[in-house]
Amino acid sequence: MSDGNAGFLRAARDGNLDEVLDYLKGSTDINTSNPNGLNALHLASKEGHTNIVTELLSRGANVEAATKKGNTALHIASLAGHLDIVNKLVEHKAQVNLQAQAGFTPLYMASQEGHAEVVKYLLASGANQGLSTEDGFTPLAVALQQGHDKVVSVLLEHDAKGKVRLPALHIAAKKDDVKSAALLLQNEQNSVEMQTKSGFTPLHIASHYGNTNVANLLIQRNADVNFRAKNNITPLHVGSRWGKLNMVNLLLDSNAAIDEKTGDGLTPLHCAARSGHDSVVDTLLERGAPHSAKTKNGLTPLHMAAQGDHEDCARLLLYHKASLNEVTVDYLTPLHVAAHCGNVKTAKLLLDRKCEPNAEALNGFTPLHIACKKNRIKVVELLLKYGASIESKTESGLTPLHVASFMGHMNIVIYLIQHNANPNTATVRGETSLHLAARANQSDIIRILLRNGATVDAKAREQQTPLHIAARLGNVDNVVLLLQHGAAVDATTKDKYTPLHIAAKEGHDEVAQVLLEHEAQHDITTKKGFTPLHIAAKYGQIKVARLLLQKGANPDIQGKNGLTPLHVATHYNHANVAQLLLENKASPHATAKNGYTPLHIAAKKNQMDIATMLLEYGARPNAESKNGFTPLHLAAQEGHTDIVSLLLERQANVNAKAHNGLTPMHLAAQEDKVPVAEILVKFQSETDTSTKAGYTPLHTACHFGQVNMVRFLLEHQASVNATTKVGYTPLHQAAQQGHVQVVSTLLKNQASPNAVTNNGQTPLAIAQRLGYISVVEILKPVTEVQGIAPATEDKYKVVSPETMQEAFISDSEDEGADDFLPQSPIFGKPISEQHVYLPYYEGQKIHKREDSLSIGRGGSASPLDTSFDKDVQRRHAQDLRTRQISQIGASMRYPSYLENGPDYEAEMRYHHGDTLSPKDKTDGGKSRNDSVFYPGDYSTLGSNQDSLEASRDFSRGDSTGDIFEDDDPYSKKRRDPDLFTEDLYARQSFRYGKNAPELSSPARWQDSRGGDRWGPGHTVSSTPLQKSTPMRQDYVYQGQFSSTPSTTDQDSISAGLPPDDSIYLPAVDDDEEKIKDYMDAQITSQSFSAMYSAAPPVPSSSNRLPVGTGAEANRFSSYSGSSFSTSFDPDNVPVDRSPVYSG
Repeated sequence: MSDGNAGFLRAARDGNLDEVLDYLKGSTDINTSNPNGLNALHLASKEGHTNIVTELLSRGANVEAATKKGNTALHIASLAGHLDIVNKLVEHKAQVNLQAQAGFTPLYMASQEGHAEVVKYLLASGANQGLSTEDGFTPLAVALQQGHDKVVSVLLEHDAKGKVRLPALHIAAKKDDVKSAALLLQNEQNSVEMQTKSGFTPLHIASHYGNTNVANLLIQRNADVNFRAKNNITPLHVGSRWGKLNMVNLLLDSNAAIDEKTGDGLTPLHCAARSGHDSVVDTLLERGAPHSAKTKNGLTPLHMAAQGDHEDCARLLLYHKASLNEVTVDYLTPLHVAAHCGNVKTAKLLLDRKCEPNAEALNGFTPLHIACKKNRIKVVELLLKYGASIESKTESGLTPLHVASFMGHMNIVIYLIQHNANPNTATVRGETSLHLAARANQSDIIRILLRNGATVDAKAREQQTPLHIAARLGNVDNVVLLLQHGAAVDATTKDKYTPLHIAAKEGHDEVAQVLLEHEAQHDITTKKGFTPLHIAAKYGQIKVARLLLQKGANPDIQGKNGLTPLHVATHYNHANVAQLLLENKASPHATAKNGYTPLHIAAKKNQMDIATMLLEYGARPNAESKNGFTPLHLAAQEGHTDIVSLLLERQANVNAKAHNGLTPMHLAAQEDKVPVAEILVKFQSETDTSTKAGYTPLHTACHFGQVNMVRFLLEHQASVNATTKVGYTPLHQAAQQGHVQVVSTLLKNQASPNAVTNNGQTPLAIAQRLGYISVVEILKPVTEVQGIAPATEDKYKVVSPETMQEAFISDSEDEGADDFLPQSPIFGKPISEQHVYLPYYEGQKIHKREDSLSIGRGGSASPLDTSFDKDVQRRHAQDLRTRQISQIGASMRYPSYLENGPDYEAEMRYHHGDTLSPKDKTDGGKSRNDSVFYPGDYSTLGSNQDSLEASRDFSRGDSTGDIFEDDDPYSKKRRDPDLFTEDLYARQSFRYGKNAPELSSPARWQDSRGGDRWGPGHTVSSTPLQKSTPMRQDYVYQGQFSSTPSTTDQDSISAGLPPDDSIYLPAVDDDEEKIKDYMDAQITSQSFSAMYSAAPPVPSSSNRLPVGTGAEANRFSSYSGSSFSTSFDPDNVPVDRSPVYSG
């Protein structure tokens, strides 16, 4: 080596930057090295000269140059612990995982010397702590040997991916790394009771993995074996849940409490039984675990075993005298749970032990009902074999056939019919299985029922037939099918609605076409006199309206109130329908009973397009109602300037007088419509015209306190002292009403304060008599005449101007109702958008309404409020709880805890608060109406959706009624057509043909959803049950929702059945590796308690299985994750010959 090169290297080692730069200005090679391979960058990195390293790197020094031992500058800086230089080198792309001779990495060197911050930085930069030396040592091994506890903590707290997980001691417990744990416990900061955010100690983690070595160490260091983590979970709960028998024995030998309960009431025996660990169950029972212990929802360990189909666990529990018929707070027996999950083995064991096959849960659901709902054909066969009643009814009269028909489970429907189930049995609402099949769009079920004796025209309580339901849903196939089997095409409900009326309302033109082809009459009227054409006009269903007109419907047919379809279309602003009617010769002059033409309606409701259209078709702008009011009167009163201008341009009489003398100007004055008055004046409206009683527009404006209109009229030369027939001037009117501003304005415009009425009263005298102090103070100084004051005991008679006394047309109650439905705290939107409405029955709605004829009584004549009185509604809902059995929703919903999983009470409380606590039990312990929870106002509606339905009790009284009310039974119900989407199976192309098999020997086939079906030409499927994801946590039927349920779920709700996604019975994982991965995910996300008190992590909705499939017999969970590196074996550390880098 030349002297120059040696000097350059010395300068770099000594940190002399100026000298280094001088050498570099010459011919010195920046990468020159000494005989050992050390160059300037190596030497500066070793000595910590950051400025030299920075300068060398900026001039292109080779960052990957290695010594003869294979060490780079990064190795050397890491060994020396110079974090700043390590940072500079990594920024210049130094390789963090480059191994020198013997396999040393920068991370190993930093770990060997205890440089925790450098270790942390290298890990964050992608250093792999799994790389070992040639002797098999990892960075963790050398850090342990050297006693660098901080480095050990850093390394343990980072897995191979560099993600921070649990504290180091917890990870040592997870790996069963006794030496690491022992070293960490030497640091006072690491306590055996150290907790994660969820409250779990290292002993909890060791219990999960069955790591008895670490557990022994922790117990020897006085770890609390009964330490309660979040939700009161102890290590024994964890070990029992995961079937770690050795750990369970160790904990019990260390005085762990065998009967400790979680916050939800789960004992270790519950956890073991739920997961099917029979050896742990046996051990716990032998050591005195209480087999009859119940969770807060009343679930026993036998319920848990039944849920997972753990026959051996159930057998052990029964051997130790566990009760077969023990019930939950919702009266669910273990057999109910087994039926729900389709667990045939456990169900057979229970039935062999003489459990009651017809036990009734809440609302009367038997295990057979539940099995039919969940499509558990094998359980159905088993239950019937053991004596379950095929005609058992819920409290609302639902049989198993009703349930299976609604759900569309063809194989079960066929099996029940083969075993003599009656298809014509009716619920308390009078609905047969055919009604429910039609309601759920189950075409194939309808066909089966009709072929096996179902009455095609069976009528429910309000006379609805299945054809009415099919017409409402728009299912043409079902309509044709029913008609082919003889359904009466003109059958009427109690309110005289035919299927054609309903199809017209819903806009199902194809259904209407089929009905008309089968000779449905288009002129039948409802109780309100509405034909199908009226209904189509009301709802803007132009396709149906066109079809009806093509079939000869009379466009001018009148209802009871004289309304034609054109009136109706105009009222609801359906311009396209109005155009269609006019094109088909509908008369624009037709008058209703109150004398209104369609133009009156358009004028009042400011429907410019329709008004223009009517005038173009010859409508008379000066047509008078019965009381003499023209369209201009109505438009003026409402302030519709565009309509007023249009009518006046079409020669409407600007000074037209009604029978009482009111002109458009009077009505504009009454409502303070100054812009309208300006238009009227431009068209030569008189400002001083008087009514029969002598009132001018100025009188009217003064009476109603319309000061702006008063000023306008005075500016347009209105007579300020004009008198009525009883001698009242405008000032008298203003004084009588106490309008201070109007009084002042009149006086400023020379109104006479001394004018007297026919009975001698001045404005001052009237104000004094009525006690208007402010008006008296204004009038007293200017009044000179002493008026005649009436006797004190005489009652003052208020004098008022005429007003419009008309039967105003307001939106009908059935249209307005949905706008006032209470908001659900679950869905956050109107109930009308949540549930399918069912046929409406008279007497199910409370309405706040008066006579819908608004008669002028001195006030403005505006449409009456027809909104719901929510307070009355809610009070009434409380009174109607006892009528729940008459509601199909309550009837087809089976108890709550089957819906949400036997052992997940914590998840339930998470969604409900404390709303799931048991309520008072009545009726022999079988009907707990207070515990029926539905979306709604829990505190005021009794938490019952059907109480809400029942509470909408509409009382008409003696009202003459809204002339637009058509008494539509369906529009008064909550409705959302989207909720009646066809079932997945109903959408398939499979249909029975002439070669359909006899029901005596059907063949089973498997449809695309994985469930077994019955059909022609198929063999029995032997496809094994699939693994499915657990429930979506965003949809829990009894509690709050964070998203809208699926279409199929909502179909279930419409019939009172809980949505399938609301049912979560904890799954059993039989794949040990996936269990490990799942546990990793649980631990690292600090959500360990989810495995014992709540549901597993939420899967994506795309992973959900279709409802009712055979794969739901067990709900398995599969998760992905990663485990920590276990490359370091503490038992094989060669302490006496550990490789240590010495430079």
